[in-house]
Amino acid sequence: MTPRRLPLVLSVCLGAATLAGCGSDDAKKEAEASPKGETADAFIARVNDEYKAMYPEITSAQWLSATYINDDSQRIAAKANERYLTQLNAWIAQSRKFEGQKMTPATARAIALLKLSSSMPAPHDPAKLSELTRIATSLEGAYGEGAYCTGEGEARRCRQLGELEDVLRSSRDYDQQLDAWQGWHSVAIPMRQEYSRFAELVNEGSRDMGFADTGELWRSGYDMAPGEVAAETDRLWNQVKPLYEQLHCYARTKLVAQYGARGQVDGLLPAHLMGNMWQQDWSNLWDLLQPYPGAGSLDIGSALRTQADAEYEKLLTAAKLDTQDPFESARDGAYATQLKQLGHAPSDEEREALSRRAYDTAIAQVADLRQRADLATAKAMTARAQDFYTSLGMPKLPESYWSKSQFLKPRDRNVVCHASAWDMNMEGDVRTKMCIAPGEEDFTTIYHELGHLYYDLAYNPQPPLFQGGANDGFHEAIGDTIVLAMTPDYLRSIGLAQGEGQDQQALVNAQMRMALAKVSFLPFGLMIDRWRWGVFDGSIKPDHYNQAWWQLKAQYQGVAPASPRDETFFDAGAKYHVPGNTPYTRYFMAHILQFQFYKALCDAAGHTGPLNQCSFYGNKVAGQKFWAMLGKGASQPWQATLKGMTGSDRMDAGPLLEYFAPLQGWLKQQNEGQRCGWQASTAKPTP
Repeated sequence: MTPRRLPLVLSVCLGAATLAGCGSDDAKKEAEASPKGETADAFIARVNDEYKAMYPEITSAQWLSATYINDDSQRIAAKANERYLTQLNAWIAQSRKFEGQKMTPATARAIALLKLSSSMPAPHDPAKLSELTRIATSLEGAYGEGAYCTGEGEARRCRQLGELEDVLRSSRDYDQQLDAWQGWHSVAIPMRQEYSRFAELVNEGSRDMGFADTGELWRSGYDMAPGEVAAETDRLWNQVKPLYEQLHCYARTKLVAQYGARGQVDGLLPAHLMGNMWQQDWSNLWDLLQPYPGAGSLDIGSALRTQADAEYEKLLTAAKLDTQDPFESARDGAYATQLKQLGHAPSDEEREALSRRAYDTAIAQVADLRQRADLATAKAMTARAQDFYTSLGMPKLPESYWSKSQFLKPRDRNVVCHASAWDMNMEGDVRTKMCIAPGEEDFTTIYHELGHLYYDLAYNPQPPLFQGGANDGFHEAIGDTIVLAMTPDYLRSIGLAQGEGQDQQALVNAQMRMALAKVSFLPFGLMIDRWRWGVFDGSIKPDHYNQAWWQLKAQYQGVAPASPRDETFFDAGAKYHVPGNTPYTRYFMAHILQFQFYKALCDAAGHTGPLNQCSFYGNKVAGQKFWAMLGKGASQPWQATLKGMTGSDRMDAGPLLEYFAPLQGWLKQQNEGQRCGWQASTAKPTP
């Protein structure tokens, strides 16, 4: 999943908590710094102006920190975040004097949103605030720079996340997969101590604002009492759990068929065999889990790689290089050119020097052509995603998007490759940051990320404090709603699937393809914040971080490590959203909401027939309905926004179950006679 990237800010919605006093002398001074006689409406108008004015500095600093990872960029980002959080604390303190006063509903909502606007509440103590921003930047930088290194001297090899993910994606060698999985998780070990201190500091900041801990602050952003969030998400999980258990059972059977006894761990799925570093998406196991090989021709990853190779060959041909052995022809060409420039028969020493230079020139030339081909392919994939949004009547992305976004991993520096979407100035400078590879996972991720950007563009006319999702789950659901509409017919229309029509086998394949991404994610979407809520409220102590992590993985996902993971490790830190401090319950909610949105848009488009057959591509009526919802931003409670879109003010997994009804029936047949489910320890971490 891809986090909504903002300047350490969450555009979350009005919570049930009331504005509480900060209590410190500094807070009182900050409150007194506001103009005398200022009304609540004038205060919010001022905050909106000041916030928008400082916003580009914060986003630019964070952009540099993520796309040019070094000590300098991290220092700049930390200082920018420190200035912002200091200002945020001042605004919150100033807002106290309006408690109990009459004000417009919009102003009351804006003041409440202000208090909930940071996922990283900072202590008022300036030294601790500075320490917090330094640690936060350090944790994210450590993740971006993380590499698993083996060997010594000239044999030393270091692989970052992308290369290690390639092993899980493509290899079916048990030991290679285990090595790659363990290798990436080793990069998080040094984060453990810093993260423990980070949790202490954000908890202090939360208490300064009147919350019991940071988990309570996060749960206050959903237009309901904080205590209701866990119960509401459990209700939704219980709706979908039977479907997940059937998919889990089917996957376990196939893994045992592939790997024998090592294909399970006491009935749980081995973490390193799921094709994904965190077991949140099983799409890369398509070769093992595809119900009917070849039916429906849905291997869009191969189609995308074929397109990328064709672009590369086109560039090689234009450069007059042999497409079968471009390096040899580039080296020969470089040698001939250098020999001609020399102007005389070379000596042995000159010949050796020319050969070395020709070799280096060929390496650089071929790498440059490959990079150009990859960039052209990445932009073509992105343009294809943009086409879906514009087909609904939404605007094209601005030209600046194409020149300022990060589409590939640069060859000359470290970057954070984890996909994210950025609104740089609240006025149209929108970007994505990815390291795109031609494959199904990145292709659908692009559609997801553009959903964030179109949400940004739709609500940019709103006041800054209302420029956010109705709740954070909404933001994550927009692009995924579009992904649901990427039906086999749609994929065929853009040349990424073959054949005509869809028989029963093709239908089951299409459903499985979607379930491996959507259904497999659901328990993972819950367990990360269940872990952090425990960290924040103290029920999970630092010396039991890893134990609690794997207990929750077992409880919710039915996943286990193949080898013991003691407290030497910090496996939570191997997932970006933990060192990156991005709340995660939003993603679970998004996986429920997107099916509700999808059904509403299909109804608007006049679709009849099974829900899973609907694509509203090109339907302007559905597009208008979608755009109207996006434009509301955070200006009203999410329940009202949801009702305007779907007719109901309650999240419901019914549309998800309706969508996957054919697959659930098929899975029950396949699992007949199997002992489905798993036993997970429910023991609490030792105090």
